[in-house]
Amino acid sequence: MTTETTTQQWVKSSYSDNGGSCVEWAPHTAITTGIVPVRDSKNTTGPVLSIPAAAFSAFVTGVKSGDLGTV
Repeated sequence: MTTETTTQQWVKSSYSDNGGSCVEWAPHTAITTGIVPVRDSKNTTGPVLSIPAAAFSAFVTGVKSGDLGTV
């Protein structure tokens, strides 16, 4: 985990609602480095999760397919 946010262009998740429960990711960084940075949009100077692209892709696939269950 890192707090570095310089020069990254952040995009808010299209699945985030307007209630403040939003995540952002930096797709250009993911494309160029193979690491997907993810952060809380309410705390833009806070920590950033750095997730390998393959792991992030598997997570998104699991969410879309419903394989991860519900709370």
